Amino acid sequence: MPLIERTLLGPGPSNPYPEAVQGLSAPILGHLDPEFIKVLDRTGDRLRALWGTSNPLTLPLSGTGSLGMEAAFANTVRPGDTAVIAVNGLFGQRMCEVARRYGATVVRADHAWGEPVDVQRVLDAHPSPAVVAAVHAETSTGVLSDIGALGAALRARSDDTLLIADCVTSLGGTEVAVDDWKVDAAYSGTQKCLGVPPGLAPFTFSERAWERRVEDPPVWYIDLGLLGAYVRGGSGGGRAYHHTAPVGMIAALDRTLERIQEEGMQDVAARHRAAGELLQNGLQEMGLELFAAEGHRLPQLTSVKVPEGVDSVKVRERLLTEYGIEIGAGVGEFASSVWRIGLMGHNARLDRAELVLAALRAALKA
Repeated sequence: MPLIERTLLGPGPSNPYPEAVQGLSAPILGHLDPEFIKVLDRTGDRLRALWGTSNPLTLPLSGTGSLGMEAAFANTVRPGDTAVIAVNGLFGQRMCEVARRYGATVVRADHAWGEPVDVQRVLDAHPSPAVVAAVHAETSTGVLSDIGALGAALRARSDDTLLIADCVTSLGGTEVAVDDWKVDAAYSGTQKCLGVPPGLAPFTFSERAWERRVEDPPVWYIDLGLLGAYVRGGSGGGRAYHHTAPVGMIAALDRTLERIQEEGMQDVAARHRAAGELLQNGLQEMGLELFAAEGHRLPQLTSVKVPEGVDSVKVRERLLTEYGIEIGAGVGEFASSVWRIGLMGHNARLDRAELVLAALRAALKA
């Protein structure tokens, strides 16, 4: 395959942080090597800080963000349980499908795509579900929802419902506070704001969820009971072999988390906001209309409507072939009418915003 350098400004993956590349090039260690266990433990500590949690079971799962979604439902849902799922885009829909496959009775709280999750609509969907799930940063539409308000409302109503949050496009770009938000299971992916190649799903699971977990889920690979014996140690204190962990990817994540820690998550979030604001203002100055609801737009992922009479595919092809810039199409019914532009992780910079604005301006003019 020819070596082609792209500027990845779509919905993911994004260009990695240099520290991630350095981590990938480090010498490979065995997954039970004491030195690697130190890296794994340190990665868990750094993930806890980023998630805003003290959950002991916080780890990078060996798979993409979709595996994190699967793990969240596999370990919390039993056949016949009611799962209320807020659907305001593609990934809310996927949650419904995953929950259904684990035997849940799924109750959808539907919203218009591009709108944030409405807390009251979720509460009204069912009086006492076993699980409620929502997407914090909906990748398909570029909209941000208030998971903290949802968690507070659920806990005020009952202590029996577990809350699952999809943070695939928020973790590492927007501040997340799992404990304060009363979230019981949350997952992300490394290829977006965390600036690591795709392949890991940062995951956290509360002690409250652990006590109520499905102890013998119908899937072996993401059984948190088995994974916990590797990550937290078994009954004898040693690390129980589960599967061969992707040691190079975890080293890359560890280095990137260190970089984020040194910059400070508040400053990282401010950097994403500044780049997103420059992009969104520039798009509107070009006469383009943003898709996500005003006041709830993700800075790291901007959805913009394709102008009337413009061929979405041809513009994206021109950006890729002439400028080496990748942006994303919309999904579902918006596949040809929306573009998705990501400024995530290492690409959350003002120069990247200026670059894609200039290239898009030229492509539209052509």
